[in-house]
Order: sequence, then C-alpha cells, then structure tokens
Amino acid sequence: MVVPEFRSPQCRALCTKLLLTLWVFSFVGEACKKVTFHVPSTLEADKIIGRVSLKECLSSADGIMPSDPDFRVLDDGSVYPTRTVVLSDEKRSFTIQLSDSKMQTQKEIPVILEHKKKVLKKRHTKETVLRRSKRRWAPIPCSMQENSLGPFPLFLQQVQSDAAQNYTVFYSISGRGADQEPLNWFFIERDTGNLYCTRPVDREEYDVFDLIAYASTADGYSADLPLPLPIKIEDENDNYPLFTEAIYAFEVPEGSRLGTVVGTVCATDKDEPDTMHTRLKYSILEQTPPSPGLFSVHPDTGVITTVSHYMDREVVDKYKLIMKVQDMNGQFFGLISTSTCIITVQDSNDNAPTFRQNTYETAVEENTYNVEILRIPVDDKDMINTANWKANFTILKGNENGWFKITTDPVTNDGVLCVVKPLDYEENHQVTLEIGVNNEAPFIKDVANRIPTMNRAMVTVHVKDQNEGPECKPPEQYVRIKENSAVGSKINGYKAYDPETKNSNGLRYKKLQDPKDWVSIEEVSGLLTISKTLDREIMAPRNDMYNITVMAIDQEGKSCTGTLAVNIEDVNDNAPEIIQDYIVICKPKMGYTDISAVDPDEPIHGPPFQFNLANTSPEVNRIWTLNQVNDTAARLSYQKTADVQIYNVPVTVKDRAGQSATKILRVNLCDCTHPSQCPLRSRSAGITLGKWAILAILLGIALLFSVLLTLVCGVVTARKGKHFPEDLAQQNLIISNTEAPGDDRVCSANGFTTHTANNSSQGFCGTMGSGMRNGGQETIEMMKGHQTLDSCRVAGHHHTLDSSRGGHMDTDNCRYTYSEWHSFTQPRLGEKLHVCNQNEDHIPSQDYVLTYNYEGRGSPAGSVGCCSEKQEEEGLDFLNNLEPKFLTLAETCTKR
Repeated sequence: MVVPEFRSPQCRALCTKLLLTLWVFSFVGEACKKVTFHVPSTLEADKIIGRVSLKECLSSADGIMPSDPDFRVLDDGSVYPTRTVVLSDEKRSFTIQLSDSKMQTQKEIPVILEHKKKVLKKRHTKETVLRRSKRRWAPIPCSMQENSLGPFPLFLQQVQSDAAQNYTVFYSISGRGADQEPLNWFFIERDTGNLYCTRPVDREEYDVFDLIAYASTADGYSADLPLPLPIKIEDENDNYPLFTEAIYAFEVPEGSRLGTVVGTVCATDKDEPDTMHTRLKYSILEQTPPSPGLFSVHPDTGVITTVSHYMDREVVDKYKLIMKVQDMNGQFFGLISTSTCIITVQDSNDNAPTFRQNTYETAVEENTYNVEILRIPVDDKDMINTANWKANFTILKGNENGWFKITTDPVTNDGVLCVVKPLDYEENHQVTLEIGVNNEAPFIKDVANRIPTMNRAMVTVHVKDQNEGPECKPPEQYVRIKENSAVGSKINGYKAYDPETKNSNGLRYKKLQDPKDWVSIEEVSGLLTISKTLDREIMAPRNDMYNITVMAIDQEGKSCTGTLAVNIEDVNDNAPEIIQDYIVICKPKMGYTDISAVDPDEPIHGPPFQFNLANTSPEVNRIWTLNQVNDTAARLSYQKTADVQIYNVPVTVKDRAGQSATKILRVNLCDCTHPSQCPLRSRSAGITLGKWAILAILLGIALLFSVLLTLVCGVVTARKGKHFPEDLAQQNLIISNTEAPGDDRVCSANGFTTHTANNSSQGFCGTMGSGMRNGGQETIEMMKGHQTLDSCRVAGHHHTLDSSRGGHMDTDNCRYTYSEWHSFTQPRLGEKLHVCNQNEDHIPSQDYVLTYNYEGRGSPAGSVGCCSEKQEEEGLDFLNNLEPKFLTLAETCTKR
C-alpha cells in the first residue's frame, strides 16, 4: 500500500490518529447477513455483479469500504469489479465494511462469489504476494500557492509504498500536468517518491491537478494500487473586480419618491469564489452635478436608489455617477475598479400649461362659419412634443348653442378658436367664452394636490352686423288639404320673413319642387293654387306628407328655401276590391274557399266589408253560399251535389261608408286532391293571344305561302322549258351544289377535256370522286349552267352526270327536264348509299351523303365539294367574262 510521507509533525500526528480510529472500528464491528452472488468465472471491469442492502445492515453508515481492492461498492449497494477478475477457486469471498463515525460503530457484510470450477493457469508466486488484499488510505490533499515564486523545482510531498519494505520499488506519476497537457509541470523522483512542481501556476487557468502515483518493481509488476494525488492550487488575490458595463445608462422619472430603484450595477472577479478575494463592495465615488446628493448604492447588491424627491427635469435633466467596486470586502488593501453611470431624468407632467393673458377679444361677422377667429398661445415647461407638453383646450362656458369649436395646433401648441355655426347679430351682439387648458397626459399626484391642473382665460367675441337675406324659419311648415279638392282652390303657402324688419313684406316666392305638379304658387303672397286633382292613393307612401320646396327671395336677390309639408286628407273615393280573380276548389277534399278584399282609402273609409252574391241566377244561388269570416274576408261554399266545372260567381263587396263594387269570380270546381293538379284546365278557357303571338302566326302563314308559291313557279318554268340566259349565268359566281368531295378533271370552254385524273376520252367530260377512288366508286355532281347528260367511262365502268365548265355549246343538247335528271341520279345515289353502308364500321361517310337541291342549268361554275380547293387556276377563266360590277371581286378571287 502506498502511503504519503509528510515531513511536517502535524501531518504525522493526524495520520496516527486516523489509524487508531480505524483500528478501534475493526474491533467493534459486527457481522450482518451473508450475501451470495452466482457469477461467471471471469468478471469484466465496471460490470455490476449484484446489489446488497446497506440500510438493513447499518442505516446510518457514512463510510463504505470493501476488503478486496478488486471490487468497489456504491452508496446504493451496487457491487462492481474495479478490473477484470478471474476467479481461480469455486468461491471467492470478501467483506463490505460499513462505519458510522458519529456513533463509532462498524459492521461487515460477508459477500461470497460462487461459480463452476474451472482449471486456471497458475500465476507467479511473486504476483500472488504483491496482490495481497490490504487496507488502503486516501492521501491528505496537497496544495501549492498560486503564482509561487519558487525556488523551482518546488518540493510538494513524498510518496512511499508499503512494498518498499520488502522490494525495490520505483515511483511514477500520470495525469494532467505530468504526461498530459500541460506537460512536465510536475514530476516525481523515481527512487525516493519526492513530488516536485517545475513552474508557477495560475489558479484561474488550472485550479487542481489530479495526478495518479504508481509503485512498481524492477520486473514491471505493480507493487501497490495506483494512488490518487490531487494537487490543489491555493488562490491569490491577483485579479481586479470588473464591472460588466463600461458605461451604464438608466432612467428615472422626475419627482420620484424616496427609495425609487434607478438601476443595478454588477461586477465580477475571476478569483476563487466564496473567498475574501471575490467579496465585493460597491460605492459612489462622484456625482455630477455634485449637489444635492440624490442617489445611493447598496454596497453588496449594487442597486442604485434615490435618496431625495427634489428631482426636477426642468432644472437638471441628466446626472453622471462614478461607481467603484472593491474586493476583500471593501478593505483598504482590496483591488478597485470603476465605471460610469449616466442617469437620465424622465419628464413627468409636473408643469401646467398657462395662458399668456387672462382675457382676449375678437370679432366675427354674422352668418359666417367654418372660419378661424382667434389663436390663443400657452406656455409649458415640460418636454416639447410630448403628451406632458401638448395642450388640450376646452370651452367651459358660453358655447351652449355649439357656435364655436377650439382645437390645438400640433406645431405651435396654440389654441385655435373657430366659428362652426352662423351667429345672428339680431340675437347676440357679443358672446363671452371661458376657455380652459390642460395637458393630454394627467398630472402626477403630488403636483395635482399642490396646484390647480387647469388654467382659465376669458374670450369676448363681438358679432358684426351685415345685411342678411330672408329667413325660412321654421324650415318645415305644415298645411292640410282635402283629397279631390276643386281645381283652382287657394290655400296658405310657405311664409318667410326678413330678419331686419321681422315681416314678409317685399319677399317673392318661387316653387322649386312639386313631385306631382299639383299646385302653383303666387309670387307675391306665396298662396298655393290647386292646379290638378289631388289623389292621396297615388302617393308613395300613402300616409306620408306631400312635400313642396319653396324659395323666398328679397329685393337684393338673397334667398332661402323651406319645405311646405301638405297633409292630404282622405275622402271615400275608392270602393273595396276583391283580391282573387280565379279560384280552384278540390272536390270533395275542400268544402269552401276564403276570399278577401282591400280598400286603398284610410281605415275610417275601409273595413268592415260586407260580402254578398250579386244579382245571381237561381242556379248560382242553389250551388253557392257566401258567409262573413272577418272584417275583410268571406267564405264561399258549394253544395255537395255541384258538378265539376268552372263557374262564374258575381260577388259584391261594400265598405263601411257604402262604397261598393261587384266582381265576377271564376271558380274552378275540380276533382283533385290539390289545386296544383288542374292548372291547365282551370286556365284553358281564359287563354287569349297577345298581339305579338298573332303577328308571329301571320308571319308563319305568309312564309309558308311564299315557299309554296316558289315551288309552283319552279314546276311551271320547268314544263315550259325555260332556262337561264347565258349573260345571267356569266354574272353568277360558282353557284353549285355537290354530293362528292370534288372534281378530278377540268373541262375547257369548247367542251373537250384538258386534264383528267383517270381514264378519259376527247370529247367527253367526266368527274371522278376523290373519296373512294381505289374502290371504283364515282360521284354524282350537279352543276348550274350549260349541262349535258353524258356517259363517261372510268374505272369501275359506272356512269356520272358531269357539267362542262363554260363554253358555248349547243343549247338543245344541254337542256334536260327535271324528270330526266331525276331518273338518271336516283339509281346511282341509291347505289352510293348502299356501298357506304358496306363500310367495316357500318358508319356512312359524311363526304358522300349530302343533301342538295336542284338549282337549274346554265352555270359555268364547277363543284363546291370538299375537294374543290384542288382545282387548277385556269378553272376560273370564266371570271374574265363577267360584268364590270364583278371585276373587283373577280380580281380578288384570282389572286393567290
């Protein structure tokens, strides 16, 4: 076992005392319950073996030490190998020693490790002796002074091993400061175990060096377990305390109470914490301006507070403090640092705005408004352009009629007094106002209790007289007129007056607005004359007033406008009217129906209504009955034996004043379950045609006659052998129909072929369809102009009806009747349709089945089928013989 050897007598005495204490504990120990662990033959390092219950053995144990150094025990009872252990016997045992230093008691827990027997290689006898289990003491920590002056190397302590009594032991160390960074700061003498330091050490850089000492024999075996050697660096007051900020900036409101916290300064010290070297004290070295002293600082926390309430921003708005911090608890030999603290006094509303004068005078002309009449300046010592400085003006007295308004100029802070409603000189020659002013921000309480917060001033406004126009007061005047009053009747009109003379003399009146143009106005007197019959019922809304706008003009042309509200009194000039015209009653589900009436007159001339069957026939009286339901409705009932049909039932309704009206109701007594099931039958009898429907029918008939007349004329013309003149044919541009995609050949003007797509002969003109040419199919083409019925043999040996393009041919050979043309084309068209239906998809092609009408003969134009665009340019030579009016169009057609 390695034991440090100290040369100091005090250290030796302390070690002797510790040994005696442990020796006493060894004799008073008691054994606890044995613990057995079943483990493998090889135990890996730092891998738990098991856990023992320490509290059951000694609950107050403050020391835990296993008897075998190959194992360690944690506070929770967990047992770990300190290294890889190979068990040579079937069992291995050791004890866990628990000690209580206060009670001076010790107990032991026997631990047995069992495993299956395994033959192991015997080890050297020296190794067995060197690794005998013995008790080990922790060394007393060693320390050295920070920034030591030496001499170096500086001796620290000597380390010795118990094995040195029997063997030659060599010492070595490892750890930070020896074989780890920083390297070679510590070394140990190989033979003596003396430990040295080679240089001064800064504690703020390295506060402790955890070295490990080793003792080994010459042949390399460890003579004892490694011994931890912590080297602690003792602190020296070599660091100044430093403030966290070079300049602190704080703010405090002016007029603050005593003890108001301004801010906190803080400093740090790199020396060892919780020592005198880091115990700091704060103080104020200097204040600018120096008097009076307004601030103090707590020596331990650095909190700055106010010590006076006489802090006025308007006197001093900024203070500068020099702060000091000193370590060693503020003793004179402590290290000192300083910092600057700037304290800005924030403005508070402690100064009221004041008027520069107590009274003001101004003048304004009557009938003027929205004009500025006076500016009132104020003074305020608070900070400019803040809520504490901005003025808030109020009219306290004299503005009960709302003539004036006062606002604040945001730039100058002046009060701006304006007139917002016209003043009348005849009513008030002058007006006296009391104006008050305070700030937008409220006053602080201390100031508000000492001085008044609102300053006051008196303003006298003189009203200047001017020549005014007439006044229309009140702006609305009322008059009553009975409905249907006689035309020409006169009633009172609107009356205005001159404010100077207080009468209407010299005023003229003019009507500005009369919605129905019912009245006229006399220019001088202003009386109204009824020019049309008044009808209350056409007003909207009916119960509202009828407003007439009138203008009054004085001799100088000044005017005013007013409204004459006419209340038109109702007379009973309207009979009640039944709302329904047509009614459906489902028999037998509905035994009756209700009818109702309305009267546009006022209620005094309206309901209750009386309903009766008027001048009815005996049949209607036998089937229908009418009973009153309420003031505006009656119930129409029928007899069960009534037939299902439409009835005309006359009903008379009379109001309370005797006005009556009769209406014939069309009642459809229908066999249904709901009235919606017979709307057609109920309305068929009453359907009438409007004028537009009759006009459409007449136009349709005229169109039909035109079509029939055209067909008749065409048949008569064909029978007489008429044909189109050649000059007319020359004036028509390609008027043709086609049933095939187009032509494959072009004919010259003399009737001979100039170009063919298939087999052709001179003197014949044939056309070949392009739709199904490979299948031997042909197209039938009908041209308007000179036509011949020729047979042109082409592939497939089918005939075609072709037309020659232009030329002067024999007229007799070119004229054929419609029946000849029809007999020629019908079989071929049928054949075409039959072939189209033989398509594999059995879908007819749109290029073949086309519907066209016969257009006559004589047209030199060719086909306009889908392939007609493939014609050559010379196919349009006939355009050269057109009339002059077609030359421009012809030039356009021949351009490419």
